[in-house]
Amino acid sequence: MAERKEDEFLDDIAAAEAEELAEEMAEIDFEEAELDALRAERDELKDKFMRALADAENARKRGDKARRDAEQYGGSRLARDMLPVHDNMKRALEAATEEQREVAAGLIEGVELTMRELLNVFSKHGIQIVSPQVGDRFDPQMHEAMFEAPVPGTQAGDIIQVSAEGFMLHDRLLRPAQVGVSSTPKS
Repeated sequence: MAERKEDEFLDDIAAAEAEELAEEMAEIDFEEAELDALRAERDELKDKFMRALADAENARKRGDKARRDAEQYGGSRLARDMLPVHDNMKRALEAATEEQREVAAGLIEGVELTMRELLNVFSKHGIQIVSPQVGDRFDPQMHEAMFEAPVPGTQAGDIIQVSAEGFMLHDRLLRPAQVGVSSTPKS
């Protein structure tokens, strides 16, 4: 009987150890699951942080580009409004005859000085004149065809007349040059 009590005692110890091991395993499984959940949450938060950082960098770059564009092209409406002033002053100077130049020399000189100052202001602010010549090729990116006419001795697409100069603001077209284009077919 002593042997039986000893066996029961050993069985009780084995059962207690098994129960304790099961509890430890359950605790380890719970801790492992909790660690896995924390790792997943960390990875998710890291991903959100990286995306927010990338969004902030993209917003900074867009803001810088918008600021540069505003500096370079912010005055384009005013510049476009000044182009007819240039055109009218140029026409006035071209229309003045030699006799008028002699009679009103001071007035003509004043208009020429004003025209020069206007061109200096244009240059200072990045406005360049697009001045095609008769015989140049028509470029639809820089020129506006006002009419087409067959002119002997030219090829289709050649500029045959310049009605008005065009203007660029840095690398953007403010106004295309207005030209007449030859429609003479190749023959």
